[in-house]
Amino acid sequence: METLIIIIFILGYLAITLEHNLKLDKLIPALAMMAILWALVAFGMENFSYWFDSGAHKLIEGFSGFPEEEKLHLLEETLLHHLGKTAEILFFLLGAMTIVEIIDYFDGFATFKGYIKTKSKKKLLWIFAFLAFILSAIIDNLTATIVLITILQKIIKDKNTRLWFAGLIVIAANAGGAWSPIGDVTTTMLWIGKKVTTLKLIEYLIIPSLVAMILPVFIASFMKPFKGNIESVKVGNGPKNKYGPIMLYLGLSAIIFVPIFKTVTHLPPYVGMMLSLSIVGVFAEIYSRTQFSISNILENDAHDSAGFHSPVHKSLSRIEMPSVLFFFGILMAVAALESLGLLFIGAESLKTIIPNTDVVIMLLGVGSAIVDNVPLVAASMGMFQEPIDSHIWHFIAFSAGTGGSMLIIGSAAGVVAMGMEKINFFWYFKNIAWLAAIGFVAGSVSFLTITSIF
Repeated sequence: METLIIIIFILGYLAITLEHNLKLDKLIPALAMMAILWALVAFGMENFSYWFDSGAHKLIEGFSGFPEEEKLHLLEETLLHHLGKTAEILFFLLGAMTIVEIIDYFDGFATFKGYIKTKSKKKLLWIFAFLAFILSAIIDNLTATIVLITILQKIIKDKNTRLWFAGLIVIAANAGGAWSPIGDVTTTMLWIGKKVTTLKLIEYLIIPSLVAMILPVFIASFMKPFKGNIESVKVGNGPKNKYGPIMLYLGLSAIIFVPIFKTVTHLPPYVGMMLSLSIVGVFAEIYSRTQFSISNILENDAHDSAGFHSPVHKSLSRIEMPSVLFFFGILMAVAALESLGLLFIGAESLKTIIPNTDVVIMLLGVGSAIVDNVPLVAASMGMFQEPIDSHIWHFIAFSAGTGGSMLIIGSAAGVVAMGMEKINFFWYFKNIAWLAAIGFVAGSVSFLTITSIF
């Protein structure tokens, strides 16, 4: 039965990896794989020799001798445990996505266009790179990429030039997401899973992440595509909605507040995110109206979408639910393998073959460029049993986050950039992959140097 479960997982994994070839959204094989795996686990409970206690992070002794009723009860408890842990991540992401959509509803991100005053390609590259690095740490690398490529499309006419900028934005956004607990789905998973803390994650990864971003951008700035000036810059005068800047700063502050809330209250991050969402939602509803009086509230004209629609409802309708369902499917599928002890036993075997854990984690980073980094990190959380803030967890966060930049399909930021700018896989591989690889290796070396010193 274990062999069949592994085969189903591999087939599902391949279907996810080849979604563009199969023309099948990756959420479909992820959900199917999850349901089939847990069904097989339920059918084969009597025959399994091992069961992994995720709460205690160890195999349950004498599991094979448990009566059938006790095994089924343990299955239900384990399923609820993993459902709860997965729900924590999903509700956190839903809250963050909704806040970002509310900001966009008020055209808040247009505020950044006011900061761009140069026509120099080299200066624009550095501006976009640092904006991607900082924004991705606050609103996650996927959203930061969408925002910056949208701005890019408004200020640069030449398609080929935009492709180069988009490629470097992907590298910078993934590097920026690696050092923040809310900057990437994988770092969020490690943070919520109590593998890393906010301060230590920043302390250990801020410098390697900067190296992984600055070195490729520095090299690229001397290349032909970034020499000279762009044809014309259509610089905006700021957002069309007068409340745009306020909602931008309020929304970003609300997201930054979440780690502080967790530190003070020791409650799970999704609780703080729901509080932040409610605060942003209150101001969004207030700002969507134009006049107030003691007796009544006069709404905007029906043609004004900000007055006619609820900003919160509108923002919720624009959330990428397929991505949320994909994360649910893949996390619960990996949980099935973890529950059977397959990841734990596999990790022990891998450590025997490759004793150097750092090499294993770097290979994980390379692997994240080929396949999705979410299941790789989910698997690593079941493979390694090191305590919170062990350098292994920080290195996993860095490798999974920045390693995906080496291929256009290796990260959520890359995939969305590919869709928005129609970037060819082989064009990216030829022109951008080597820059991302240099940043990944240099950042890894700087991380290992820092951890060896401190």
